[in-house]
Amino acid sequence: MHAVPSHVLPILVLAQLAGTSLWFAVNAVMPDLQRSLGWPATSVGTLTSALQLGFILGTLVFALLAIADRFKATRVFLLCALAGSACTVGAWAMVADFQALLLWRFATGFFLAGIYPVGMKIASQWYQQGLGSALGYLIGALVLGSASAHGLRALADALPWPALMLGVAALAAGGGLLILALGEAPRAPVRASTLQWRALATLWTDARVRSSVLGYFGHMWELYTFWVLMPLILATRLSGVQLSWAAFLILGSGALGCVIGGYAARRWGSARVAGLQLSISGLCCLLAPWLMSAPAPAFYGWLLLWGITVAGDSPQFSTLTARNAPPQAVGSVLTLTNSLGFAISIVSILLFVALTAHLPLGWLLTGLALGPALGLWALWPLMREGA
Repeated sequence: MHAVPSHVLPILVLAQLAGTSLWFAVNAVMPDLQRSLGWPATSVGTLTSALQLGFILGTLVFALLAIADRFKATRVFLLCALAGSACTVGAWAMVADFQALLLWRFATGFFLAGIYPVGMKIASQWYQQGLGSALGYLIGALVLGSASAHGLRALADALPWPALMLGVAALAAGGGLLILALGEAPRAPVRASTLQWRALATLWTDARVRSSVLGYFGHMWELYTFWVLMPLILATRLSGVQLSWAAFLILGSGALGCVIGGYAARRWGSARVAGLQLSISGLCCLLAPWLMSAPAPAFYGWLLLWGITVAGDSPQFSTLTARNAPPQAVGSVLTLTNSLGFAISIVSILLFVALTAHLPLGWLLTGLALGPALGLWALWPLMREGA
């Protein structure tokens, strides 16, 4: 067993954080663009959906063509980071043309498929042991990147929007170059030479892979919809900069859940840690009608606990899937799982956002518990054996 050099995890985390910062480069400057260009409030949702759809198509293409398993993963990460950076520069150059901006964001989402899942593939090559802990840091970086849009909005008065967009583009390119510092993993990865159709089918045919993948799908039903609805929840008590900072802290707390969950998995197993966090976040969904009107300490404590646990189980689902997938197709299986999971998240987002006009927010949030409930049911076999 080779000891993993101490520089590997920091490089992976920084490269992942830099690369995935592309996700919200435009979201962070949308208030400025809406004011200067007269775009409606719904434009941020349209642009976000365009990027999500690009990511879904990208992950599907990468999985079906086995890109991350047929080619060197660090090289795929680098090329996609540079391409995503170029797309963000293109978005900056044509920002006044909304249709062109939609296309640039769609393309950015496509290339993010070679960053987020491929980063997990690279981690699985280095960490034969302790993968759950490593992915806790890696996905924690993604969570912080996701939350950073709210932090950037809070700082918007101090930073002009062109500087933010171009800065994110430079950051992503730097992350791509940084990944090259890793070199080769001590144990050479199993490289696929052909398309891995049979390996991809293990999402349904292999009981252990199916258990973790279906658990992840339940998690994705809840996660991104909670993130989208968080500003609406906070808007019942806060506004302006206070709302932005609160959203940043609550969503960013998911990184803490990822890291703590990674260490806990070493003792109790990834399935049990994921199941515990899924149970707590599901309970937070069910308590929403009462805690929406609770005193401030209970209200903010509830949201903080929800923020920690709603994202904290994600690394453990990825760990379980990576461990049980065929070795020559780990990257493709993870990528296809991401593709399907993000498709589920779009359905959930569109449904719950549409229902906000017809149902009280507190009672509407209870519907998110459907995901954790189904996820726990699917994950139970792995929880029982302590995987």
